[in-house]
Amino acid sequence: MTPAPTERSFTLSRTLQAPRSVVFDAWTKPEHLDWFYNPAMPTPSTPIHVDLKVGGIWRQHMVVNDDLQYPTGGVYLEVVPDERLVFRWGATGGWPELAGDHEHEAPIVTVTLRDDVDGTHLELTVTFSDQLTDEEVRNLIEGGTRDGWGATIDRLYNL
Repeated sequence: MTPAPTERSFTLSRTLQAPRSVVFDAWTKPEHLDWFYNPAMPTPSTPIHVDLKVGGIWRQHMVVNDDLQYPTGGVYLEVVPDERLVFRWGATGGWPELAGDHEHEAPIVTVTLRDDVDGTHLELTVTFSDQLTDEEVRNLIEGGTRDGWGATIDRLYNL
C-alpha cells in the first residue's frame, strides 16, 4: 500500500478587528513590524528593513537568547497593497536560509486580506518547496513551523 502524499502546505486564518490597510501596514512598515517579535524573547536593537516591491527584501533580526540569534524575513514575489503579499520566507545567513542552493528550498508565504463584517479576514498559507523531501516537510511542519506562524499571527490581535 502506498502512503498518502505529504501535505506540502498549510493555511491559517484569523479575523482581525482592524481595517485591511492597518493589517497590511503591520506586515509591511518597519515601524509596525515589532508585533513579529515573540514578547517572551529579547527585542533586538537591529533596525527592521523593508523594501516593499517585487524582488525587494524584508529583513529583521530575531533574538532567542545570547546563543541563538538570526535574521529572518523574505523576498517579495507579489505585492498588492491592502490585499496580498507573497514572499519567499527567509534571509541570507538566517532562517530559513535564502542563499545559494537553499533559496529555492525556502517556503513561500502568501498573506491574503479581505474585508469581513468584523474587520479583516487574514489568510496565511505556507507552501514548501518540491525540492524538499516529504520527511523534511513533515519535520518542518510538525517541528513548529505551523505552531510558530500561528503564535506569530495571533499577536496581530493587538493591533
